[in-house]
Formats: sequence, structure tokens, C-alpha cells
Amino acid sequence: MKPQLLTVPLKSEQSFSVRRDIVPYFYNRWHYHPDVELVHLEAGSGTQFIGDRIQPFSAGDLLLIGSNLPHYWRCDDAYFAEDSTRRAIATVVHFKEECLGKSFLQLPESRDVRSLLETARLGMRLHGALQKAVARKLRLLLNANGLKRITLLLDILDQIAHSDERTLLTTATLFRPTDEVDTERINRILQYSLENFQRPITLQQIADVATMSPNAFCRYFKAHNRKTYSQFLTELRVGKACSLLLANKTSIARVGYESGFNSVSNFNKYFRAVMGMSPLKYQQQYLKPTRLPELVP
Repeated sequence: MKPQLLTVPLKSEQSFSVRRDIVPYFYNRWHYHPDVELVHLEAGSGTQFIGDRIQPFSAGDLLLIGSNLPHYWRCDDAYFAEDSTRRAIATVVHFKEECLGKSFLQLPESRDVRSLLETARLGMRLHGALQKAVARKLRLLLNANGLKRITLLLDILDQIAHSDERTLLTTATLFRPTDEVDTERINRILQYSLENFQRPITLQQIADVATMSPNAFCRYFKAHNRKTYSQFLTELRVGKACSLLLANKTSIARVGYESGFNSVSNFNKYFRAVMGMSPLKYQQQYLKPTRLPELVP
């Protein structure tokens, strides 16, 4: 996919950016930037695209997204309703790797942080005690001034670098374009797919959205995303299913239909292919057994 290059503005007296966003819904554009991004998704839920992975996100997630890694958050449909009173909230830090000086990361004492920032180019999710500790320090960082901002940022990076409570989000980075026409095209494809994946989408329909012939679209999508559009749709539907399974409000059979699968057998087959386990096992792995209702296999 071809994301949009974004420039993160800075105040003249600051070397990096920290802000808290309270918005109707999250950042509905496929984009990347040279800045490293540390983001705490305090409120909101939906689907995230980071690198080559599609996954659900929910309130509390804390992510470290490395330099030039494409990403995109799409809140659930309820956030886009005309009468919605929901709000998505995030604390976001943007900093360039050289913000502390070009020679800083070359110091022997900076080795672990240097390694962390390199690994972060695949994206990371923080969890457990690390997630809670970093979230607390981000709240302090929002109101810090002067050298306190620098020391807090370094403390956060050092803590992440020395923790094993982190998991990689992607397996590969994607090609990064400079063509604005391609950026608009892929955003149209994403928007249409996210609005319609719960029903059948024909190749002709999505090719029309991209203003391409079906054959040309297939080549285009595979070349820029390293997967077919059919595989992409399957991952999108499985991501929605994961969110519904964790919400634990309906049967597994109903989850499959609400995620866009036309039968329970297809749902189980494709969910297992993407997640490496059955929907039931996924739900049981993340929810306490006492919270599980009677499920349809």
C-alpha cells in the first residue's frame, strides 16, 4: 500500500512533540513519517493497520511505531454515527531519532536505546506492568517543561529497551511512495473496504474504486502490499472477529456472520489460517472461563 508522508510540526522551543488528542474518531488516513511515534490509545476501539498487519485495537493499547512505518487507525462504525457522543482519546509523542543530538545514539551508553529504535521499525505493543508504567510517565510528560521533558523521554525509552513485556506488531515494512495520486487511491481502497467488508465485495467493485481494470488492480495491490486483495479482506474480517470475540456479547457463529463470513465453516477455516487457532480457542485464551457464555462451535 502507498501511504501519505506527513510532517509533524514542532514548537520552536521544543525538540519533540507531545500532545493529547480528544477527537470524534482516530486518524483516518494511511500515513507514515520520519518521527518515531509513541501512542497511548486511552479511549476508542476499531481496526489498526501497521506495516503489513491488520489487528483490532482497544482502549489502553500502548504502541511504539518506528520511523517511516506506515500506519492507520479506523474507529468502529459507531464513532461515525451522526448522533454519536463517543470520543477517541490518545496521548501521542513524536520524536526524531536525532532529536537529542546526532551523536547521542552513538554513545556506548545509548546502545540499548539505539537497538530499541531499530527494532521499533517493525512496531511494538507494550503490555503488562510496562504498559502501565509508560502510561503513567506519558501523563507526566504532557505537563513537563525544560530538561524534565528530555529526562522523562529517555527514562521511558530506557524502560522499554530493558523490558520483555513487548511484542512486535509486523513482520515487514512496506514500500514508501512519493506519489500523491497513489496515496489518494490507496486511501479510497481502504475506506471502501472498511465500510463494506462485512458484505461481499467483487473484484470489479474494488477495481472501480481504484479507477483501474480488475487485472491491473490485482497486479497493483499485490505489488504494493505483498498480498492479494482477497487475503487482505480475509485479514480485515478476522480482525473484526477478534474484536467481537473479545467483546464476548454473542455466539461464535454470529461473530462469523457479523464479520463478513458466509458460513461457520468458512469462518473457522479462515480464522485458523490467519490466527493459528480456532475462534473458540482465541476467545478462551483472552477471556476468563467464567465469563464465557454458551458458544456455538
